[in-house]
Amino acid sequence: MGFDTLEAMTLIAREKNIDINLVIETVEAGLLAAARKKYGYIDNLSFKFDSGEGELTMIALRTVVEKIADPYTEISLEEARELDPEAELDDQMDIEIDIIEEFGRNAIASAKQILIQRIREAERDRIYDEYIGRVGQLVSGTVQQIDKGNVIVNLGRAEAILPTREQISREKYRQGDRVRAIILNVEKSLKGPQIVLSRASTDFILRLFELEVPEVFEKIIEIRALAREPGDRTKLAVYSGDERIDPVGACVGIKGVRVQSIVRELNNERIDIVAYSSNSEVFVTRALAPAKVVTIDVFEDDRAMTVAVEDDKLSLAIGRAGQNARLASRLTGWKINIMSETEYNEIKRREAEMMVPIGKLAGVGDVLEERLVGADINTVQALARSRIADLIKIEGIGEKTAERLVERAKEYVAEHEENYRQQEEAAQAAEAEAEVKDGPESEDTEGADAEGEKEDQSDKGE
Repeated sequence: MGFDTLEAMTLIAREKNIDINLVIETVEAGLLAAARKKYGYIDNLSFKFDSGEGELTMIALRTVVEKIADPYTEISLEEARELDPEAELDDQMDIEIDIIEEFGRNAIASAKQILIQRIREAERDRIYDEYIGRVGQLVSGTVQQIDKGNVIVNLGRAEAILPTREQISREKYRQGDRVRAIILNVEKSLKGPQIVLSRASTDFILRLFELEVPEVFEKIIEIRALAREPGDRTKLAVYSGDERIDPVGACVGIKGVRVQSIVRELNNERIDIVAYSSNSEVFVTRALAPAKVVTIDVFEDDRAMTVAVEDDKLSLAIGRAGQNARLASRLTGWKINIMSETEYNEIKRREAEMMVPIGKLAGVGDVLEERLVGADINTVQALARSRIADLIKIEGIGEKTAERLVERAKEYVAEHEENYRQQEEAAQAAEAEAEVKDGPESEDTEGADAEGEKEDQSDKGE
């Protein structure tokens, strides 16, 4: 095989971006496959490649014998001495084999088939190795085709898929459109590596801000939290350790130019940027913007907050289909119960009316009452919510006593709330009954007045 063979192999290596040595090894494997098919034995075969001459030569190691039993592994003494006058019996000699003459088209076809297979495998490995290290990075490509909602994107040196689930809602794609997304994952399959893209991931938002806001890319500004409903709305909390930098202003940009660029990329998805705070109440208040928070009750154990907002801002705080509240909760990591200021005040009034001093609970004497009040347990309701571990820290209260007190308090509270509910229902029923009674009486009075007027008029006529 001459220089033209080397040139062809070099061209293949360059076009497929694979190592020339791999191409040579593949050709050798193809030729060995052809030799195995013809000889049935290839342990004595090897190759020698001369890169200067472009020569790939097959070598057969044969033993010098007096009488040949196997022509593929042995050579007669007479033939051996024609090649080397000093050859002796039992010597091992390297015999060059003319590949084309020996194997003909079968060798070429076999080598070609193995070469194609190896090149495909090498390309798959190259693509996988190249893109597995780029997971989470931003890439751009061209829409090649659309298959059952999934978008096939040409990245230049590889194809990727943008599944329906990773697309922004309401976006439509056409062949030839430019698409920007992040590499979500690279999966190995029988057909080769599959590069999965995403535009719905929160990481896509992060990469866009790194692209548009230099301070985010340089880590001067950190995106501490992010919550997103792709295609509709995103909330993100930003922070900067440099007091001279306004993180929100930097992300928004002059006249909103930076954030608007991202909004256009996201097909007009709304983006709310708030300043991060380590104070949970402040953070939740900012996350619910633009609604104004009036009061916050914090329940640390449940990691929950009850938030009261101005009456006319309730719908704004909750958002369409609860979206603003939902995103604020995910952004801050707190369960948020939002209500109007009027509703909050009414609940507090009812709670105050229902509170029962701790001394009224059966089994709580003066000494125990004093100790419970000293532990800031002033009401039966507070005792019912108490933890056993906290109660046994109080002097004179053991574990069994604590369990009994809490159980008794819970029973009392349940009974008290039921009585309160029944009283309210009875009061509402009485009110409704009174309204029904007032209705007919007023109508009768009006009727009587009308009759009186008629009588007066008739009297005047007479």
